Amino acid sequence: MLRWFTTVILCLAFLGMGISTSILGPTFQDLATNVNRNISSLSVIFVGRALGYMCGSLIGGVLLDCMNQFLLLGLSMWVVTVSTYLIPFCKTAVLLIIMMSAMGVSFGVLDTGGKVLILALWGDKSPSHMQALYFSYALGAFLAPLLAKLALDPTVSADNHTEPNFLPAALNASSGAASDPLLAAPHDMNLLWAYASLGTYILVVSLLFFALFCMKSSRQGKSTASAQQSRRAQYHKALLCLLFLFSFFSFGALVTYTSYLFSFATTHVGMEEGEAAGLNSIFWVTLAACCGLAMLFAGCLSPATMIVLSNIGSLASCLFLVLFDRSPLCLWIATSVYGASMATPFPSAFSWMQQYTTISGKSAAFIMIGAALGPMAIPALTGVLQGQYPVLPVVLYTCFGSAIFTAVLFPMMYKVATLPLRKGNRKG
Repeated sequence: MLRWFTTVILCLAFLGMGISTSILGPTFQDLATNVNRNISSLSVIFVGRALGYMCGSLIGGVLLDCMNQFLLLGLSMWVVTVSTYLIPFCKTAVLLIIMMSAMGVSFGVLDTGGKVLILALWGDKSPSHMQALYFSYALGAFLAPLLAKLALDPTVSADNHTEPNFLPAALNASSGAASDPLLAAPHDMNLLWAYASLGTYILVVSLLFFALFCMKSSRQGKSTASAQQSRRAQYHKALLCLLFLFSFFSFGALVTYTSYLFSFATTHVGMEEGEAAGLNSIFWVTLAACCGLAMLFAGCLSPATMIVLSNIGSLASCLFLVLFDRSPLCLWIATSVYGASMATPFPSAFSWMQQYTTISGKSAAFIMIGAALGPMAIPALTGVLQGQYPVLPVVLYTCFGSAIFTAVLFPMMYKVATLPLRKGNRKG
């Protein structure tokens, strides 16, 4: 019963992480107005959050092996609560970036710790529970724009966004910046209520983690993990490096496609802006739906089967896009298939690897760093190449190349994982 209770709390935490990550998009303009900046000058906030996530993954992996997991996750959610409450009060861009970076660190700890805890609690039965975490995150990412639209008053936002002297005021604010307070109530109180509601939800989740810590339920997780310490592949480090590359290309391709999909559809395919915006929605809808289906079918489909099916879907959809890159119908169909294909490979890879070798906190941190570096490096490289070759569909070539890499990497991972176990590491 405690294992199920812990899993439910982890799903609630990942739901909050999905909402917190995605709510920045619909509220970005209001936050920029709050700190007297335009959107382009405040875009560094995404870099700060990504770097914070990578540092949090590393810190979490180290701390998971030396302190109580529930206490660590509860503290990380508490940091997210404080940051969420303070974000609408920030009146300087530096303080806002610091809050977002702190939130990124906490999310890195939660993402790494949640996976390790699921593997420790459920062992070989973890695939469906790992898929549940990703379904919760995808559901939160899908719900965030809807919740932000309900919370924010469009009339107030429109008044704030259409001030004719907004940019000059922002440029002239440097003379009086010294006297401006770091924290103050926002002009739009609906922005405050949106983040306060989210912060309250995350606070409740953090209290649930602290309750688990007080109940001493971590003993079960530690005993389960200790029972699995004897499972170690012959080339454990090589397998970790291959999974690092697998996560690098998987997450890098996902972020690259969703980042450039709108501009590609409007400039290269010639679609209307409203229709192009729907492509991102259909991508996330199919991804969330397939996460839910994977959670249900994880009991009858092995993680390896899910990875193979995902690789086939990614290869087929990307090849279809490259061959018919100017067809709107092709773009709709292939985007749906690609979104469905990207739902299961990474959580299935974690569960699959646990069958052959134990994933400790440090191992999970190493893998998650790859998942953080891919979304930073691949989209940046794609943007540079797209600027050099504006006529070519570089984003499609990038995703197709990443699909080829992941399809080739998995057989290599399987070959390395199935080498004989070290006799000294067998239990008993």
